[in-house]
Amino acid sequence: MKIAVIGGTGRIGSQVVDMLNGRGHEAVPHSPSTGLDVLSGQGMPEAMEGADVVVNLTNSPTFDEASFEFFQKSMDNMLQAADAAGVGHAVILSIVGVDLVPELDYYRAKTLQEDLLKAGPVPYTIVRSTQFFEFMDAVMSWTSDEDTVRLPATPVQPIAAADIAAAVAEAAAGAPLQGTRDVAGPEVFTLDELGRITLAARGDSRAVVTDDTAGMFAAIKGDALVPKGEALIAKTSYREWLAR
Repeated sequence: MKIAVIGGTGRIGSQVVDMLNGRGHEAVPHSPSTGLDVLSGQGMPEAMEGADVVVNLTNSPTFDEASFEFFQKSMDNMLQAADAAGVGHAVILSIVGVDLVPELDYYRAKTLQEDLLKAGPVPYTIVRSTQFFEFMDAVMSWTSDEDTVRLPATPVQPIAAADIAAAVAEAAAGAPLQGTRDVAGPEVFTLDELGRITLAARGDSRAVVTDDTAGMFAAIKGDALVPKGEALIAKTSYREWLAR
């Protein structure tokens, strides 16, 4: 199949392109560097030309209210072009529990993206992932100083980016689900526990202080970010990933 990968040069997208091409498909990356502007729609019809599947891995540059406009415009442009080109399957990457966290603008904006896809004219699959291993440094940086890192005790079931890419590639190569597939790592941690594991593995002497008001994830209630039903469980553990 010919598969258009919007955001195909990013962390996940570049791996999805490589995996699909390795399976014999023709996966074509599209991004600003190839002339695609998802907000204006420039280059979108050309990206969809001849495609059997479109995978949208673009992300809002901000986590605030501006993310609503990003997902609204980018999805409208993608779905219009995909429908006009006769694309038979659209895949997006979302977040496990995204509809359970209305306190966060970004999560509500991602829920909007899902809703636009569901209501659109193209058969679809939504892959919902838990938090990336690779984002742990950024999460810790939000509430850290020279001596301490403050993190809430929010339950998470993080996953390696490569395992997420594999799940997205699998979805893109398959038939539309007309539904959602959850994917998660093999272990559940609290976020503060994950911080301690990370710092210890790196020989960082800072202390992790449990603070249920610290950072974006403080807004998460209970275990909203942990899959509740059937989920695809990846094999890579966090300690194994850290040791690489």
